[in-house]
Amino acid sequence: MDSEWKIKEQICEIGRRIYTKGFVAANDGNISVRLGKGRYLCTPTLVSKGYMKPADIALVDDAGKQLAGPKPRTSEILLHLEIYHALPEINAVVHAHPPYATAFAVAGVSVPGNILPEVELFIGQVPLAQYETPGSKNFAQTILPHLKNKANTILLANHGAVSCDRRLEQAYFNLEILDQYCRILLLARQVGNIQQISQSKVGELLAIKQRLGLADPRLGPEGAIHSLPGSDDFLRGFSQRAIPGHVPDAAGSGRGYGIAGSTSQAGSPQPTPDACPAAIVAGRRVGGLGSSSATARRRALDDQVERLTQIITDRIVDAFGKNN
Repeated sequence: MDSEWKIKEQICEIGRRIYTKGFVAANDGNISVRLGKGRYLCTPTLVSKGYMKPADIALVDDAGKQLAGPKPRTSEILLHLEIYHALPEINAVVHAHPPYATAFAVAGVSVPGNILPEVELFIGQVPLAQYETPGSKNFAQTILPHLKNKANTILLANHGAVSCDRRLEQAYFNLEILDQYCRILLLARQVGNIQQISQSKVGELLAIKQRLGLADPRLGPEGAIHSLPGSDDFLRGFSQRAIPGHVPDAAGSGRGYGIAGSTSQAGSPQPTPDACPAAIVAGRRVGGLGSSSATARRRALDDQVERLTQIITDRIVDAFGKNN
């Protein structure tokens, strides 16, 4: 096993990666590594992960009590300890706010599965833990149901994502894979329909996963494949389930339903694609879902102005050419 100082250097390196990658801003995020014998190294609070030094790293015990380090340990160490206590094989935890993945967490939408082979092999399905105040015991315990399913990467509602692995670098890689995957999903939705891998082909991927010694809660007895609840919300639309703890205010705002045609928390029906007229402006389709928003109206007006400007410019150039 590497020396304690070497592990501190590795933590600083992963800190620089998540900061450079844009997975954290300012002093966000936290990292920890299990040393054994009830001791853990973790990042300090209120220190940018991009500029940590090995000497900054804190040492804590099984209860989160700080044993060493010049700066207070991260306030979210309890989340890390829940993972270590539930999964004895895990040696490293990385928590950050990768933007594309966090967008799903903020929207309350579960990340769909059965789409990219790399995600199926290294992560599997990504559950969404309910929201709780960061740093609290309740916050730490929101991930317990998902740890029982051996999830290695979990979205934290309105917060970010947390990943764990036997190796620190792989815990970081899980977040990198997840964020790239979420980015691809959002881009694919703009291109067209998302095509899922067939169940039989997913079964082949899970068989490879088993040979690699990687557990997956979806693989049941006799090779049966099970999907986690809510995993296809994104493919249908926005989440139909409100995040626990969120209720609409008097004006109807709040985290709620968003499927076209469904009823929102405020009791108002959502517009369907047919209810939103579409138009072709400057060669681009404008309208459909979201066309009633101020942003869409502004974009349509900009397109009209751009088209008129181009027509006028073309006529001036044409007239100038005839006169010469």
